[in-house]
Parts: sequence; structure tokens; C-alpha cells
Amino acid sequence: MADIFERLVKHYGPIGQHRERAHGYFAFPKLEGEIGSRMKFRGKEMIVWSLNNYLGLANHPEIRKTDAEAAKEFGLAAPMGARMMSGNSNYHEQLEKELAAFEHKEDAILLNYGYQGIMSAIDVLCSRHDVIVYDAESHACIIDGLRLHTGHRYVYKHNDMEDLVKQLERATALIDKQKAGGILVITEGVFGMAGDQGKLKEITALKKQFEFRLLVDDAHGFGTLGKTGAGAGEEQGCQDEIDLYFSTFAKSMASIGAFIAGPKVIIDYIRYNIRSQIFAKSLPMPIVIGNLKRLEMLRNMPEMKAKLWHNALQLQKGLKERGFDIGKTDSVVTPVYMKGGVEEATAMVMDLRENYHIFCSIVVYPVIPKGHIIYRLIPTAVHTDADIQETLHAFSETKAKLDAGAYKVDAIPDMAEVH
Repeated sequence: MADIFERLVKHYGPIGQHRERAHGYFAFPKLEGEIGSRMKFRGKEMIVWSLNNYLGLANHPEIRKTDAEAAKEFGLAAPMGARMMSGNSNYHEQLEKELAAFEHKEDAILLNYGYQGIMSAIDVLCSRHDVIVYDAESHACIIDGLRLHTGHRYVYKHNDMEDLVKQLERATALIDKQKAGGILVITEGVFGMAGDQGKLKEITALKKQFEFRLLVDDAHGFGTLGKTGAGAGEEQGCQDEIDLYFSTFAKSMASIGAFIAGPKVIIDYIRYNIRSQIFAKSLPMPIVIGNLKRLEMLRNMPEMKAKLWHNALQLQKGLKERGFDIGKTDSVVTPVYMKGGVEEATAMVMDLRENYHIFCSIVVYPVIPKGHIIYRLIPTAVHTDADIQETLHAFSETKAKLDAGAYKVDAIPDMAEVH
């Protein structure tokens, strides 16, 4: 018999194998100071492009005031218990009603966390007879939700409608054969890595040809897309055709929690059957009240979204003018694609942070194929033109060094020795 612990410590995984050298710098870094476009990292001020504080609400004075007052009045314990038993309140129900109205749906249910929430939604919606058809680049939370599904699942190539049709045909044939079950299609409103929107308009059009329900995870679209900020469905003019709309509060709302909006009868079913909420403590009152204030500001202050898009378009335009490949993004998420190995990527990140004071997230193998590097820049409403220009200058100079081979090193340095 093998010792479970012995197996784990022998194989820390593709990322964990670098933990001793990377911890505190490339992995688990500590950003300090007020949340904003400039924060401290290891004592140095950095222009930060790694926070999903899209609308700049994290440190908005009205938000800080509301959060503080709610915490003073209720503390973090109230309400105690799961909502079904003892943890419900008028504030929780008010937030659900306002979210449903904002998303043009009949009802909504609050969830404690986004990652946990979408997993639980998949679990509660699908039986072993149902077939799930999902986009190949779905977020990890969706993939983990699929692991809970005991029935069949078919994946279609990212945003490839021809392949989606093939998988829907397979799913339909299987259901006809087993004479039980239905089809749930899952995609995202905005894919958080590449920044491209899911083809919601085209997917919903397939309802004329196939019988299925559509669940959309719009974590990055909520608050950033659409005339009112209601998300990718509103942006593409097909919100009514989305059966279940999911989003988290962790992005545009700069908070904690999530929600699902949809038909009242289905939301009621979820409310009385979703295990992760039935058996978990209710969202604390200060968070719920704070989210009500955030939603109010999102609805009534369109200038925040306008500033976000001004900054995003300036950044994206500047990168393209300098010859950078930013892929097919049609959201504010801004990926920058480059060629290079893991060692080159780490050396480049160090140069950006230590000499140019630019802090951004980097993605390398095994998340993406070997030889590729993706910088993922997240513009926000609180970035300034100066932030953007300094960043563009830094990227131009470091890209020239990358192309010249200046970052070719033998191994990832020990970050404990970097001061």
C-alpha cells in the first residue's frame, strides 16, 4: 500500500515543483497598500495590471463608507447559519431581486463564492441522464463542476460553432438512444485568459435547430459589457435567450459572492436543492449590504465603465501600434502573446518589476504550450494615462531585449536572494 503523503511530496506538480524558488515573487506575491493602479511590491511602487478591480470600486470612498458602516452595525457574524435554516434577511432578498431586475430575469439566487457557485450549479442542474456540452476553454471552475457530473459530457472547440453543432448532434443522438435526459450548453460571456467573448448570439440561434438550455458564466462581462453593464448577453442582444446567467462579485463589484439569475421556477428549484448553499453559512450582512451599494453604483454611474473602456482601448491601441499581438480580445481583458521559454519569461518578469516597476501576471507552460508566453493585463477605471504610457514604454524595451536573447538564462533564480 502506498502512503498518500509520500506520493504527494514526490510530485508537487508542474507549478509546485518551482515553489521554493518562486514563492513570494512569481507565486503568492504580496501586494501592499491601498488597492489601486499603483501599489507596493517588496517595498517598491508598482503599476499594477493584475487586479480585476474593473470599475475601481475596491477603494471608492462611498464603498468604503458603506462597508464600514455595515460592519459596525452588524459585525461579520450576522446572519448566523445557512439561509434555509436561520441565515436569511431582507437584505439578502433585496439583493437577489435587484440582481434579477438588472439582468432582466425573473429571479436570482445569491451564492457564497463564484468558483464554488458555478460548480454547485452544474451539480444541481444535471442528472446522470443529462448531457453537458461545453466550450474547450471554459474556466477551471466549470471543468471542476463537470467532474461532479455523472452523465456524459462533450467538449466543442473554442468558439467553433461548426464543432458545437457536431457535439449537439452527438448529444441529441445519445439522449434519443437512452430515452432520457436533456442537454445543457455551458460557455462564458468573456473568456478570462484570451479576452474574447463567447459567441452567445450564435449559440442561442442554434435553439431553433436543437433542444438545449444555456448556462453562461459571465464573470468578466458583468459590469463591463452592454449598454447598462448587464454583461455579454446585453452586449450581443441575446440576454433573453440565456436560460441561466451566472456571475461573480469578485470582478466588477470588487467583493465576494456570486449569483445565478433565470426563470423563477428554476431559481426556486436551485434554492431548495443546491447543496453548497443549503449546508453553508449565509453571506455576512456587511458583504450583502456592500454589494447592494456596489450594484447601485454600477447602475447609476456609467462614467466608471466609460473610463474603464477608455483605458482599455488606449492600452490595446498602444500595444498594437508597437507591434504586439493581443489576439482576438473584444473585452477589456488584454493578453499580450510572446515567444519564449519559462526561464526567459521569469527573467523578463523580473526586469519589468525590478527596473520598470510594472507588475502584471504571466502565463507559461503548462497552462499554455511550451515556447509561448502570455502577459495578461487587466485595465481598470482607476488607471491613468501616465500608467498606460509608462507600461507601453516598458513593454517596448523588454520585448526588444527578449527578441535579442537577453533573457536567456539557465534556470529560474532563487527569489529569496533577490532584494
